[in-house]
Amino acid sequence: MLNMYTTIISAEELQNHISESDWVVFDCRFNLADTLAGKNAYLDGHIPGAIYLDLDQDLSSPITLETGRHPLPDLERFVDRLAQAGVNNNTQVIVYDDCAGAMAARCWWLLRLVGHKAVAVLDGGLAAWQSLGGQLNNHIPQPASTAYTFSLLPNQNLTVAEVEEALDAQSIYLVDARAAERYRGEVEPIDPIAGHVPSALNRPLTDNLAEGKFKPAVQLRKEWLQLLGDKSIEAVVHMCGSGVTACHNQLAMEIAGLSGSRVYSGSWSEWIRDPARPIATKS
Repeated sequence: MLNMYTTIISAEELQNHISESDWVVFDCRFNLADTLAGKNAYLDGHIPGAIYLDLDQDLSSPITLETGRHPLPDLERFVDRLAQAGVNNNTQVIVYDDCAGAMAARCWWLLRLVGHKAVAVLDGGLAAWQSLGGQLNNHIPQPASTAYTFSLLPNQNLTVAEVEEALDAQSIYLVDARAAERYRGEVEPIDPIAGHVPSALNRPLTDNLAEGKFKPAVQLRKEWLQLLGDKSIEAVVHMCGSGVTACHNQLAMEIAGLSGSRVYSGSWSEWIRDPARPIATKS
């Protein structure tokens, strides 16, 4: 595929390609406080041709007593959903939301997890599209299903057991994408226990942004290398509250040309399920 987009895409570039038959756009808007808000917003108006993917229904599986708040979806079911939406192995996929990629990055990461390289987040999201005069409509696409063969990329997501073992061996470095006050344990609006995994670094996802879009690659690279110091990129593992916004930090590193980090999808909400696991507060 020529001109494959694998990290972010500008609204201008999307407008130039929106009518191409081998492109599929997913609307990933979602509000943790109102789980129907994203779908309702989509029904009110979305980028023409976009198909809605729900964080809870499509990008996660049901919560259990051992999991965090957004467990990984069954990947075969996820791939079936992609095929139903008209995605094949050669499709350029674009994902967007209305919160600077915080939700769309989860879909981006899942597609990469199942081996789909041609996936990019709309930089600036729906606001960037509309700022250029991009129209919205409420037509619900009915794409023809495709055949999709996926190849799961190994070792891209760590289980909680793998995280515990690697922390004991000091072979990974966790980077927490939550806001600094949540990381420090000063507030916790969602989970029952505040704090962070001991030794985890903090890089709030908002630090990746300037005026609602990702900072330039050169700036992101400088900031991430300053945070990580001499740590190996391959040893970096991203986490957050439930494994969603962790993907935003990985995307930022990919934009910066710092490839090779991984994700702990269970994240804080899974970590605190076992009271024997240690927690820390403050920085």
